[in-house]
Amino acid sequence: MPKRIAQTISLTELFRRFPAEAHCVKWLEAARWGGKPVCPHCGGMDNLSQPKSKPLHYWHKDCRKFFTVKTGTAMHASKTATQNWMVAIYLVMTARKGVSSMQLSKELGVQQKTAWYMLQRIREACRRGDFKLANVVEVDETYIGGKESNKHDARKLKAGRGAVGKTPVAGVRERGGKVVAKPVKRTDAATLINFVEDNVAPGATVNTDDAGAYRGLATLINGFRHETVKHGEGEHVRGEAHTNGMESVWAVFKRSVQGTWRHVSPKHLARHVNEAAFRLNDGNCEVDTLDRMLRFAQGIGGKRIAHAELTA
Repeated sequence: MPKRIAQTISLTELFRRFPAEAHCVKWLEAARWGGKPVCPHCGGMDNLSQPKSKPLHYWHKDCRKFFTVKTGTAMHASKTATQNWMVAIYLVMTARKGVSSMQLSKELGVQQKTAWYMLQRIREACRRGDFKLANVVEVDETYIGGKESNKHDARKLKAGRGAVGKTPVAGVRERGGKVVAKPVKRTDAATLINFVEDNVAPGATVNTDDAGAYRGLATLINGFRHETVKHGEGEHVRGEAHTNGMESVWAVFKRSVQGTWRHVSPKHLARHVNEAAFRLNDGNCEVDTLDRMLRFAQGIGGKRIAHAELTA
């Protein structure tokens, strides 16, 4: 069978599908509720009405509260037009290396700080529940942060080179499947082995490099088969054992950091990792553009984050 080609829509087509606020809200309601409104305050679905005095709002008689499809979501209480949110989601889902807040502000005609806040909320909504990877997986870690040699002297830690001053990020990728990645405090054996145990199903074959932290993987965790490639000796592939897939994820992520976002603070790094992982898992090139946006919209509930929390 020939490989299916994903249907990609242009920005022009996006505006045709979402020409006004009402069209955007109707699409979100279908994505989140399947057409049957659900009160986000109490979960009730009965005794709902739409008052003429508040367009696109619902009134729940039982708990006596108003709500919209955006209540309690990443778009909660946003004064930005829903059409702007649709464009921002579209750009995040389709830009392989992400989009910067400065570029988004130009695309939407809003202030940079508004675009930054929107992007952070979208990244928070990219966070998904825990799931475990199986079959053959690849585990690797990387470090995100500026080089010590490029810092002003007052900011240098003067504790060496390499990973000094950078934030470690651990990741695991299933061959032909999904990716799980998150920042970690350190890359010692206890941290990395716990990361594997939390994110890989028993019985899987775990491929790693020859870092000392992974040496006890097979003995410390029951039900895993551990394959190692010796990067220190110039070995990168041995039969089916390699970590090239996970290293490709890091390559794209670092290009996003260096070429698009330019600076990612440790405080917000986890959200940027969420975005990159979501784009790989639910926004890959074999999925239609609208389906990517639909999968995102289905998971925005309960992902509200306040500006004060982001800037604290």
